Amino acid sequence: MEFFKYIKALHIIFIVTWFAGLFYIVRLFIYHTEANDFEEPKKSTLQAQYKIMQSRLWYGITWPSMVLVLLTGTYLVWQMPGYLSQAFFIVKLCFVFGLVLYHLQCHLIFKQLQNDVVKYSSFKLRMWNEVATLFLVSIVFLIVLQNNTEFIKGLLGLIIFAVVLMIAIRLYKKSREKKENKTIDKEKTTS
Repeated sequence: MEFFKYIKALHIIFIVTWFAGLFYIVRLFIYHTEANDFEEPKKSTLQAQYKIMQSRLWYGITWPSMVLVLLTGTYLVWQMPGYLSQAFFIVKLCFVFGLVLYHLQCHLIFKQLQNDVVKYSSFKLRMWNEVATLFLVSIVFLIVLQNNTEFIKGLLGLIIFAVVLMIAIRLYKKSREKKENKTIDKEKTTS
């Protein structure tokens, strides 16, 4: 039983590091993409640095964390197979599967940026960054609440949270565009 507790603790630690990696990697994608707007040599200098940072984070923290989450999680389910007969846990596993797909999509974006292919705008990447937040909130609520009535309330809360998050992102985008336009206008008037 002590070994089970250690594995459970490690599972939680690796969940934290996996999410930290997922949150930060997409931020680096955003910065990398925004560096495209600079003139040379600043553009290539920044993008080269972002490539190094992305590579170290992705292969040093994020991938190993995901693998260790899946391994420790599998061990925990093997020790407690009764969870597999509970609806909340099946739904949680579906969210974890979705998170793995999210991770794999991030890997594709990572590979594209490593090869100097910029397919997504910084705005789309900001939206993409919030998908991990939705997975995190969903999985935590499922594990903590563990019953259908509370899950429905939690799901409604998640939908409201997602809507508020999307509105906040759009407001941030508008605010940022206003600031950029003011800066451009100011530069034009001083030249």
